[in-house]
Amino acid sequence: MSIQYNFKDKVVVVIGAGSGIGKKTAEMFCQAGARTVSVSREGSQTLTDGLAVKCDISDEEQVKGMVDEVVKRFGTIDILVNCAAVNQPGKIEDISLKDWEYVLGVNLTGQFLCCKYVVPIMKQKKYGKIVNISSIAGRLRSTLSGIHYVTSKAAVIGFTRQLAYELAPDKINVNAICPGQTDTPMLRASLKPGDEEKLKQIIPLGKPASPEQQANVILFLVSDEADYITGSIIDVNGGQL
Repeated sequence: MSIQYNFKDKVVVVIGAGSGIGKKTAEMFCQAGARTVSVSREGSQTLTDGLAVKCDISDEEQVKGMVDEVVKRFGTIDILVNCAAVNQPGKIEDISLKDWEYVLGVNLTGQFLCCKYVVPIMKQKKYGKIVNISSIAGRLRSTLSGIHYVTSKAAVIGFTRQLAYELAPDKINVNAICPGQTDTPMLRASLKPGDEEKLKQIIPLGKPASPEQQANVILFLVSDEADYITGSIIDVNGGQL
C-alpha cells in the first residue's frame, strides 16, 4: 500500500506520462489531490482536475509552448518530474550520429529544456520541487542498452547535482532517482529470450521493480517530508551494487 500524501492544489507536471514510471507517477499525484499535467509525445489521457499536453521535449519551442499552456491553465508550476526517456541497444560502431542525437535529445536535452523553462516560475515564488530520472545504467553500465543511453543517464546525475546547487538559495529542491530494471513497456521491449531469468538472478530482491515502487520514491522526494533533501541521487534498484 502506498503512503497517502496530500498534494492538494499543487500543480505537478509529469514529463513522459504516457507509459511506465511516468504514467504511474501521474496517476498517483492525481490520487493525492494534485492538479496533474501529463506530458508525452502522444498526448496522454487527461486525469481528473488535470491537463494532457502533447510535446516533444527535445524541441525547445514545443517545451516553451507546453510550459506556457500549463501556466495559462493553472497559474503556476510547483513540481516537475522528468520521466521521459527512450532506449536503444547497440554497440558503438553500430550507433549512428542520428541515433546518438535522438537518445541524448530526449533523455538529457529534454530534461534541460523542461527545467530551463520551469525554473523561472519556481524562482518567482521561492518554491519548487524537481525530480529527474536517471538509471542504474548511469551509475555503472548496462547489458541491455547502448552507450548513448548510458551516457545520457550518467549525465543526468551531474546535471541534477549542479542544478540543486544553483537553485538551493531559491528554496527549490532538485533530486534524482536511479531506477533499476522496472517492469515497463520500455524494459519489455529490450528483453531477449532468457533475459528475464537473468534479471531475477542478478537483482538481490529477486525481481524487477514495479512502476509504483519507483513512483513512491518520487512522491516522497517532492513531499514536505523531504524538504531538507536536495542534490541527492537515490538508488531504487533492488539492492544491486
